[in-house]
Amino acid sequence: MAEIRNFTMNFGPQHPSAHGVLRLVLELDGEVIERADPHIGLLHRGTEKLAEGKTYLQNLPYMDRLDYVSMMSNEHGYVMAIEKLLDLEVPLRAQYIRVMFDEITRVLNHLMWLGAHALDIGAMTVFLYAFREREDLLDCYEAVSGARMHAAYYRPGGVYRDLPDVMPQFEGASKWHNEAEVKNLNENRTGSLLDFIEDFTNRFPTYVDEYETLLTNNRIWKQRTVDIGIVTAERALQLGFTGPMLRGSGVEWDLRKKQPYEVYDKLDFDVPVGVNGDCYDRYLVRIEEMRQSNRIIKQCVEWLNNNPGPVISSDHKVAPPARNEMKGDMESLIHHFKLFSEGFAVPEGEAYAAVEHPKGEFGVYIVSDGANKPYRMKIRAPGFPHLAALDEMSRGHMIADVVAILGTQDIVFGEVDR
Repeated sequence: MAEIRNFTMNFGPQHPSAHGVLRLVLELDGEVIERADPHIGLLHRGTEKLAEGKTYLQNLPYMDRLDYVSMMSNEHGYVMAIEKLLDLEVPLRAQYIRVMFDEITRVLNHLMWLGAHALDIGAMTVFLYAFREREDLLDCYEAVSGARMHAAYYRPGGVYRDLPDVMPQFEGASKWHNEAEVKNLNENRTGSLLDFIEDFTNRFPTYVDEYETLLTNNRIWKQRTVDIGIVTAERALQLGFTGPMLRGSGVEWDLRKKQPYEVYDKLDFDVPVGVNGDCYDRYLVRIEEMRQSNRIIKQCVEWLNNNPGPVISSDHKVAPPARNEMKGDMESLIHHFKLFSEGFAVPEGEAYAAVEHPKGEFGVYIVSDGANKPYRMKIRAPGFPHLAALDEMSRGHMIADVVAILGTQDIVFGEVDR
């Protein structure tokens, strides 16, 4: 009798789903997967350890670089943990701005996921469509913080500054665009940032319809995603799933509803859930989440248009004074200097704060010894338990299905490896 044995294959680290940071060792029987073993740590940057050597404020930009597709959501979890330790009150306007940008970030994340997931499975057009919309939303990031990605916009006590009254515009004709085209591009940029976001929320549902036209009933898409990577509701809970991965299995768990933070309890939105717990259901959940995020952004824009006010705490031990104050008042100058050179001391204790991040529950646990730096910090990354379940989700499937399962998990290694 011929000896039959499984052979082992390296899937990556150069695979497009995992751009050089995941080595997946697959044990194969022919083309059927017997076992999948993800090797992580190829991107490890030691964020949690680095945080112990920097002040609370200096650590903020590290958060953007964790899940580098959902920048402001990471910042949100971090500043909420600090605010819990400081028992700090956040102005209402700042809370609405945070929620609005959390949802803009959710849309940004899901657009990136949709484009990349479809591209991995073989559909190219969606990627180009999704990035067209990302461009508008990244312009909002840039208008408010000066950076397209690593915004560092949320601060303990509020946000860095209020929303700008003018939206940056495209400048005159160039070799790429003539005057008429530039005028057309600037059409929705004539007002404030809020006007631009409102215009986007009016256009966006049509764009989501376009993605659905391309994919939802597309027979190739369904062949690649229906009944692939099924996880039951019970098993999803046991594996520590959160976010769309958990809701795709039919569990209606969303921190925005179950443990409301900021102003989510004042807003009207629904939580989509799946039925079968397969890749297709998780796709449908994320598509509907984009529509719901659009609803939330609309409500925030309306409120922010009608309610001016402060956007950061007035406690100058934690939040810097306004720049014009700092230049004319000695006490403000001292506050400013002390805050940016030494940071602020946080009372002894520990706090955990979690947000409903686009990928699941993103939590930050901080232990303070009363100094101006965290004594310890632990980040609860949503993608980590999802990747841990890859073996269970892939068994019995074909090699090609691993790509679909990796895609549906929406993993970004910045947060998995930290």
